[in-house]
Amino acid sequence: MAEQIVVGVDGSAAATAAVEWAAADGGRRGHSLRLVHVCEQWPPSLDEAQSQYSTEVLEAASSRAREVAPEVEVTTESRSGHVVEQLIAGSASADSVVLGSRGRGGFAGMILGSVSAAVAGHAAGPVVIVRGPSEIVHGRIVVGYDGSECSQVAMRYAIEQARARLAHVHVVYAWQAPMSAPYAAAYSNVLESVFAQQQRTAREAVAPWRDEYPDVDLTDEQVCEHPVDALMNASVSADLVVVGSRGLGGFASAVLGSVSRGVLHHVTCPVAVVRPRAGRTS
Repeated sequence: MAEQIVVGVDGSAAATAAVEWAAADGGRRGHSLRLVHVCEQWPPSLDEAQSQYSTEVLEAASSRAREVAPEVEVTTESRSGHVVEQLIAGSASADSVVLGSRGRGGFAGMILGSVSAAVAGHAAGPVVIVRGPSEIVHGRIVVGYDGSECSQVAMRYAIEQARARLAHVHVVYAWQAPMSAPYAAAYSNVLESVFAQQQRTAREAVAPWRDEYPDVDLTDEQVCEHPVDALMNASVSADLVVVGSRGLGGFASAVLGSVSRGVLHHVTCPVAVVRPRAGRTS
């Protein structure tokens, strides 16, 4: 397992929040940091100014990281090219990639635009989007889980985070009833029966994780509502929300579809989007 966290920095306040989160995470899990500033194409006449700006951005980010976690090894790197491509390339040898929710230059519109979706959808490992610093610690990691391969990888990441933080994991399974209006009343008993079965199956799916990690407190919740609403509600008292990059059932298309976009729009705590690494299933 790679033991270096890559942080995209651009001099913005949001990127600083990402640096702070990553430094604390590195301190807890014994990982080093690699701070990366990507220089997109500037006019040739501004090459010197661009180089100076990149140096200043990296020095400021490095200083802040060392203030947060003096014990963590910090390295810096200035890259040229397309931001998304460079961050995806950097993820191949990284434990995870951490990005701020908004930035300037290549990071503009990180949550609402295409950059975060592209990096989260194609990075080799977990991508954490940090919306801003939080002084409140809840001691709770929320993970969306539907039993799919990708949600299993998300669960393992959530448990790793919880163990490092001495926190507990809250597992959320969301089931949406099929659209049946205007005949919903006629099928209410059937839907209740189906949801009851879904609840039993979801609870049973969590049991092996409790057996494998007896040192971690796992709670679980099964709800009949949209996955975004379920994760939003659970995130109110969470330090981190974890979703798989692609799932089944309620968490289908969790990165590129409506679920991830909804979570990234509305969940205010950091969000980790996790995808299986090539050649791995868990």
